[in-house]
Amino acid sequence: MRILHTSDWHLGRAFHRVSMLGAQSEFIGHLVAAVREHEVDAVVVAGDVYDRAVPPLAAVELFDDALHRLADLGVPTVMISGNHDSARRLGVGAGLIDRAGIHLRTEPSACGTPVVLADAYGDVAFYGLPYLEPALVKDEFAVERAGHETVLAAAMDRVRADLAARPAGTRSVVLAHAFVTGGEPSDSERDITVGGVAAVPAGVFDGVDYVALGHLHGCQTLTDRVRYSGSPLAYSFSEAGHRKSMWLVDLAADGTVTAERLDCPVPRPLARLRGTLDDLLADPALTPQEDAWVEATLTDPVRPADPMARLTDRFPHTLSLVFDPDRAPDDPDVSYARRLAGRTDRQIAEDFVAHVRGAGPDEHELAVLSEAFDAVRADGTVREVAR
Repeated sequence: MRILHTSDWHLGRAFHRVSMLGAQSEFIGHLVAAVREHEVDAVVVAGDVYDRAVPPLAAVELFDDALHRLADLGVPTVMISGNHDSARRLGVGAGLIDRAGIHLRTEPSACGTPVVLADAYGDVAFYGLPYLEPALVKDEFAVERAGHETVLAAAMDRVRADLAARPAGTRSVVLAHAFVTGGEPSDSERDITVGGVAAVPAGVFDGVDYVALGHLHGCQTLTDRVRYSGSPLAYSFSEAGHRKSMWLVDLAADGTVTAERLDCPVPRPLARLRGTLDDLLADPALTPQEDAWVEATLTDPVRPADPMARLTDRFPHTLSLVFDPDRAPDDPDVSYARRLAGRTDRQIAEDFVAHVRGAGPDEHELAVLSEAFDAVRADGTVREVAR
C-alpha cells in the first residue's frame, strides 16, 4: 500500500503578518497532484489541520475545498486533530464525512478502533491517536499520573490489543501528534511540556508497522518506521534551513517500509541575516537574499537610525528586525530577553525562587510548580476549545 504522510498544515496561520492562505492553497493543489501522479492508495494527515481552535472563515473554506478535492480522488484520507485544533470542532460531521472516504479521528476513546483499508495483500489498519492532552484524558485511559508517555502508552495498549485480535498478517499504521524523543523542534510549535517533560520515547509505538507523526515542523526520520513529515510550509525563521516535504511511504506485504521525500512548493525562501546595518546593506554576498523573507539581527553597539526603512530599501521583504549588540555576557546592558532565551517557563520560575531567597526550590516545591504550570496549560486548552 502506498501512503502519503503529511501533517501540520496550520490553515489560517500568518507568517509575521503575511497571510499564508495563498501558499496553503497552492500546497493543497500540490498534494492532490502528488496523489494522482504517484498513484497513492491512502493519505494520512497527522494533526494541526488548523492553526487555532477557532479558525478564520477563509481557513475553514480552504479546508472544505481540500476535503472535496481529496474525496473526488476516491483515495481514502485519515486525519487526526492536533494540539492547535479543536478536536470537537474538527470532528463535527465525521460520521457523514466518513462515507466520502475522509476519516476524521478526533475522539481519544476511539484510539483502538481503526480505519481498515485493503490492498492486494490484505488489510491495513489505520489507528488515529489525536493529540492527547494528559490532564484532560487521564480518566479516559485510567492512568494515575497525567503525562504524555503514560497516556500515549495507554492508547497504544488499546491499539495493540485490537491489532492482536485481527487476522494474522494485518498490517498497521498509527497516526499520532506528539513530541517524540530524538525529534528536533523549531520556534513555531506550541509548547506541550507536562511536568517539565516534553518528549516521549519512540518505543511507546513498538508493535506497529509505520508511525506517521505530527507536531514537529521539520521532516525527520526517528527510525525507519517512525517519522515526522513536518509542516508543508515554514512558519518561523527557525525553519530557514528546513526542506519542506511529505513522505511517500510504501508498505510491503510483509510490513516492510520504504519511504521517499516529496518536496513541497516554496512561496518565498527565508534568510536570517546578522551583522551591523552598514555591513548588511553593503555586503555583495547577500544579493541572493534580496528576494527572500528576511529576519535581520543588527549587532550595532548603538541602535542605528531608521533601520527598517533602510533595510527594506535593499531587502524589501524584511519581516523581522532584532537588535542584539555584540557585548560580553557579563555586560550589565545585556538584555533581559537575551538572558531568558531558550529557557522554559518552569526554569524561569525556578531561577526566580533561587534569586529571591538564595536557594532553588526543593523537591516538593518543584512538584508544586510543575502541577501549577500543567494546570494553567490544561485550563487554557479547555477555555480555547470552549470559545
